[in-house]
Amino acid sequence: MYGLIGKITCLPGHRDSLVTHLLAGTGDMPGCLSYVVAIDPADPNGVWVTEVWETAQHHKDSLALPQVKQAIAAARPIIAGFEHSFETTPVGGVGV
Repeated sequence: MYGLIGKITCLPGHRDSLVTHLLAGTGDMPGCLSYVVAIDPADPNGVWVTEVWETAQHHKDSLALPQVKQAIAAARPIIAGFEHSFETTPVGGVGV
């Protein structure tokens, strides 16, 4: 399996919009075992995304899906930056 954990910082006052955009492209993503969007309780502009994929290629392929490309394009103007990004190798758990 392949995992990603990342923190995205949005422009002030745009966190709800960012969350909406991030969730909009998640309908049908082949190979996605888990995709969780969470707000950071200590940062009013922070959003964490945790992903688990069958393989790294599945994740890469998802970036070419029309709904994912549209969600990224819509979110890009309100993203201030990416603070943290970690690749992981999931070994099990609930929903995996």
